[in-house]
Amino acid sequence: MKKIRLALLAGGRSGEREVSLKGAEEVVKALDPQKYEVRRYDPATDLGLLAAEADNLDAAFILLHGPFGEDGTVQGFLDLLDLPYQGSGVLGSAIAMDKNLAKILYRNNGLKIPEWYMADTDDIDNPSKILGKLGLPLVIKPVTQGSSLGMTIAHSEDEIAEGLRKAFAIDNRVMVEEFIEGREITGGVLGNNELIPLPLVEIIPGEQYKFFDYEAKYQPGASTEICPAELDEPLTIRAQQYALTAHRALHLRGYSRTDMIVSGDDIYVLETNTIPGMTPTSLLPQAAAAAGLDFAALLDRLIELALE
Repeated sequence: MKKIRLALLAGGRSGEREVSLKGAEEVVKALDPQKYEVRRYDPATDLGLLAAEADNLDAAFILLHGPFGEDGTVQGFLDLLDLPYQGSGVLGSAIAMDKNLAKILYRNNGLKIPEWYMADTDDIDNPSKILGKLGLPLVIKPVTQGSSLGMTIAHSEDEIAEGLRKAFAIDNRVMVEEFIEGREITGGVLGNNELIPLPLVEIIPGEQYKFFDYEAKYQPGASTEICPAELDEPLTIRAQQYALTAHRALHLRGYSRTDMIVSGDDIYVLETNTIPGMTPTSLLPQAAAAAGLDFAALLDRLIELALE
């Protein structure tokens, strides 16, 4: 059997570079060397080399998170090279990366979302203006970053100002969102034309964390994940349907993972990841494993979907 010549793109220039590189190591270990000839490229340094070698490649596997990887830029580059890749294209990637636009599309498709306000730098000196629109506590986050980078929860005017400073330091667009108390879950979706909702995962950050922040996500043992999430059947079905609706609303393909909060009988959609973490213990691979796809089989399936 002829091996698939696979370009593995990892590293990049975002604040999630190290997470990307660690994920790539796990992907290389899991890919069957009898099926794949893997060539690694770091978009921070190797885009010229990738372009030069594109004619001798069959597909790309993008393992980049955040700006310059998950936002449609690399996807457009690969489209120009006529090189298939797993996951969403330029449009879906760009929409999902823009938390403000994504929330508008969620709402237009009937999904419940936390209320929000798009801040500007003047609000740093006048946080009471935000309190007039949304009550405390508030979630403050950059619009186009991932892995909770630059995100804070504010319980006072001073914390609003400090949170805005932190977020504006890494993004020129910042969102302030009402805080929803509840259980954090995530719902994966797999497929191109025929979509399959994966089992839900509940995320419980350690007691030392106010929320599922960068350290809680990536520090071993910092959080507890329960898969399948222990929700009753009606809530489970509704949350999975929300994940499917979010996937379609954002024009995604291949796979995605939508983060939600369950508060009483309500489910609030927070955001959708188009390139979820990809190690055997990451959230989407855990959900796939619960559905009967181990890590190697999940990678095979994603590459099959790319080649479709």
